Amino acid sequence: MQPVIRRYEAADLDAVISVFLRSVRGVASRDYDAGQIAAWAQVDRDVWSRRRLDRPTWVGLIDGVIAGFIDLESSGHIDMLFVDPASQRRGVASALLDAVENAARMQRLAVLDTDASITARPFFERHGFRVIRSQDVVLRGQWLTNFRMEKQLLAV
Repeated sequence: MQPVIRRYEAADLDAVISVFLRSVRGVASRDYDAGQIAAWAQVDRDVWSRRRLDRPTWVGLIDGVIAGFIDLESSGHIDMLFVDPASQRRGVASALLDAVENAARMQRLAVLDTDASITARPFFERHGFRVIRSQDVVLRGQWLTNFRMEKQLLAV
């Protein structure tokens, strides 16, 4: 069954937080140690509520249940793309990225960029993103490696 993509609604907050936490703990834990996961898998519900509503965010549903989400900042930056571990390899992330790319083209954005985790890097590479640089960032006292990646959408 193909995922259904729709815009995020305020009532989706708890489901989106749950997807994020399960994804970080269950998927990213293949590439990051326990301390890094503990630092990453923290949520301030009020901040999340504001951020999900202050930028376009889409959710992907499988059988009517939120299985993933993605957002797009006005600069063309994808801050978050997460899929529930139970819904991995079902086309959710690809469908969400397609929705963002379509929205970005409608806004005439020339480039999309993201700071992809070690785990997410291969997915973004398969979808035409290229690594600009490796980055080591500090999050709650833990060093995490990620990759600044970008994809050209429009000829410049």
